[in-house]
Amino acid sequence: MIREVALRLARQRVYTHLLVGARFARPEDVVAWFGASQSQEYGPAKWSLGQRAEGVTDADVEKLLADGAILRTHVLRPTWHFVLPADIRWMLELTGPRVLAQTASYYRRLGLDEATLEKSNTTIERALRGGNHLTRKELKTVLEKSGIDVEGYRVQFIVMNAELRGLICSGPRRGKQHTYALLEERAPNARVLDSEQALAELTLRFFTSHGPATLKDFGWWSSLKLTDAKRGLEMVGSQLTEEEIRRGLLVVWFAYGPGIPLTEHRSPAGLRRVRRCLQGQPARHRCVRDRPSP
Repeated sequence: MIREVALRLARQRVYTHLLVGARFARPEDVVAWFGASQSQEYGPAKWSLGQRAEGVTDADVEKLLADGAILRTHVLRPTWHFVLPADIRWMLELTGPRVLAQTASYYRRLGLDEATLEKSNTTIERALRGGNHLTRKELKTVLEKSGIDVEGYRVQFIVMNAELRGLICSGPRRGKQHTYALLEERAPNARVLDSEQALAELTLRFFTSHGPATLKDFGWWSSLKLTDAKRGLEMVGSQLTEEEIRRGLLVVWFAYGPGIPLTEHRSPAGLRRVRRCLQGQPARHRCVRDRPSP
């Protein structure tokens, strides 16, 4: 029984992860589907988008990133994600404070207090204003000239703080070097949502693209407190299907009804046995966190 349920949930997830069945026409549509796509391993992360879109090359994805049609920043968790310009602002406002709270101990150990971070952000903003795009090494030099200690891991956390606060995001690559740009210049038309709208939007995106999934899955993925994750689920629950497994020992939600033949969800190509290479990111192959005992 448990094995049959596990296989069914896995097959449904393979479909919602876009590993079988129809693909999107554009990499931007893939990012929109997931809400945010983990991308700390830059090359494999680009390939992951191309795997889920029709006829896309590495050069195509790279151009979208260079042009700012897809952005890369720290959001959801303390790691990089691809995100659309339209979504970056509200997503950071919703989850950024939570990620900063989760990483506060690192900032304390590095001696990065609020005054230092404010001075750093002001320095970074001035350096990037007017369409300037600088590498982290160049930002380090700018910060040093302003009298800010950037030794060790301090510069990494200073830059991540600026990302999580919605000040900066990715600029176009310069050769093989990543650059940073002001978010307001790269995403001038970013959507603005209030906290309730943002929570509902993120919740629906997650369970649509990652379901069947549990409440704890969503909490881990979004970094939100479980109380907030539950509230988001209550907001959009009418748009999802809830399924209890083993008399409620495991509860999952997803965006289409159970019991529908797989042929109604997948193209014939997706029904064949397939082997797919996955990039080495936990969000892509994470199991359901609440598993009932056999």
